[in-house]
Amino acid sequence: MSNSSTGTAAASLRRLASLAVMLLAVVAFAAGAAWGQAARTTNASTDSRAAPQTMPGAHPQVEPGYRLGSGDRVRITVYGQPELTGEYSVDGSGSLAFPLIGQVQAGGLTAASLEQLLVSKLKPDYLKDPSVSVEVLTYRPFYIVGEVRTPGSYAYVSGMTVINAVALAGGFTYRAKENSFYVTRTGENGEKTKLSASPDTPVLPGDVITVRERYF
Repeated sequence: MSNSSTGTAAASLRRLASLAVMLLAVVAFAAGAAWGQAARTTNASTDSRAAPQTMPGAHPQVEPGYRLGSGDRVRITVYGQPELTGEYSVDGSGSLAFPLIGQVQAGGLTAASLEQLLVSKLKPDYLKDPSVSVEVLTYRPFYIVGEVRTPGSYAYVSGMTVINAVALAGGFTYRAKENSFYVTRTGENGEKTKLSASPDTPVLPGDVITVRERYF
C-alpha cells in the first residue's frame, strides 16, 4: 500500500474516533440532564410532602363575628381625624371612653357594630360624614382552673385549643382527668353556659376552662 493511501486511512480513522467521542459526549450530556431533571422533580415532590400544609379553617378565627368584652383592646380609626384615632380598652363594665361622645357601650358588639354606633354618635353633631373602622388588637384573657400546675388567667391567642391552654398553665397535675374538661362561656347577653369539652375544643377569649379531677 502506498504512503498516500496509508495516510488517508489513518486520517479517516482519526475522524471516526473524533465523531465517536463527540457522540458519547452528547449522549452523556443528555443522560445527565435527564437525571438532573428527575432529581429536581423528586426533590420538589419530597419537599411538597414534607412541608406542613395549612388547611383553611383548621384553626377557627375569632373575628369577624367576635363580640367585644371587658379586657379587649381595639384600634379605632376615624379617617381624617387623627385626634380621634387611637387605641382604646373596653373596661369592666363593657364600655370605652371615646373623645367628644364620652362613654360608649362596646360590650356585646362586633367590630362592625361598634363602627356603626360610633358613626351614629359622631354624625351630624361632631362630624358631617364620618368614616370609622374598628380593629381588635388584643383579646381579653381566658382562665384555666382545676387540675393544672399553674391555674390563672392567660393571654388569648387566636386558634387556641383546650390542650394549648393546659400547656400554658404548666401541664396537668397527677390528679387530672386528662381527656375531659368543662368550658364556661359567656354568651351575647351575658348569660354563662357550661359546655363539655375535649382537648381539641377551640378556646375563645373570656372562656373559663376547668380541668376535672379523676376519682380513681
